Amino acid sequence: MNIWFDISNSPHINMFYALISQLEHEGHNVIITSRPLANTIELLDQKGMPHQIVGKHYGKHMLGKLLGYPIRVIQLWQYLKDKNIELAVSQSSFHSPLAAKLLGIPSIYTNDNEHALGNLPSFFFATNILLPERFNLNALSKSAIISRKISYYPGVKEGIYLWRMFKSNKPKEISTQPARLKLYIRPEPSTAQYYNGKLNFMDGLINELSSRFNIFILPRSEDQINHYLSSSFNNITVADKPISFEEIANDCDLFIGAGGSMTRELAMIGIPTISVYQGELLEVDKLLIENDLMLHANTISSKEVISLSQQLPLANHENTLMSK
Repeated sequence: MNIWFDISNSPHINMFYALISQLEHEGHNVIITSRPLANTIELLDQKGMPHQIVGKHYGKHMLGKLLGYPIRVIQLWQYLKDKNIELAVSQSSFHSPLAAKLLGIPSIYTNDNEHALGNLPSFFFATNILLPERFNLNALSKSAIISRKISYYPGVKEGIYLWRMFKSNKPKEISTQPARLKLYIRPEPSTAQYYNGKLNFMDGLINELSSRFNIFILPRSEDQINHYLSSSFNNITVADKPISFEEIANDCDLFIGAGGSMTRELAMIGIPTISVYQGELLEVDKLLIENDLMLHANTISSKEVISLSQQLPLANHENTLMSK
């Protein structure tokens, strides 16, 4: 079977990596398309996943997204039309369901962000829709033509693949508390349509914490790389190239994330995690907060972070939730 995955953002790589490997092992032919957004291209190459770059990201502003949407759909159709694709699979790729419709093939679409406006056309054109149970459908999505296509799964999407990644991993053994804990920070999704919070709002916090922690910044874009490499910051490490999730998980003692899949991933595997996302929280984030797997504050002071770090045991890098 010829199966097409459109991997249009970096979180989709961890989600689909094991599934794609299994499908190929079973004899299926997998075709991957991608686009330059966040660390997507670099991480695909890092994982050794052959892919074809199709189109580009059209920025944060709605007008650019609306104009770019049909352009990339047509580009995808042109690239795939002669490849005998039989099934399309995607996570929050708004282009995939419509491109699949034009190709005359069924599509599976999944998303966990109820605030993404691109869900509406994706829900309409997709053949099957897979959502977390806590997904909050709007009125249009509850229509019969859409709701009959929806299937639900428990928990959060990160649990779908993290149990595979950590099932056989031996926890990192540390006998003594290091003098300076390793604090990883993921900035806000500045180019996302759904994000309406402030930009660079953690700058002061980062500078205040840099004397107490070994700080590693995980930027989402070239602009963020340049911002954190500027002379405004001292004693921090900026990842100008993507770091694999496995490396982060095995090294991180405390994580601060301004939203996104990586924040939930670290929380799910037992790393002490603080979300400082300033937009409207997703239902899947609320689920983790309600279950004491993640803390949330729109803003947090350096004193609060230091106090929290002193109360927490050193991260054991073991996914206790998945081992239950």
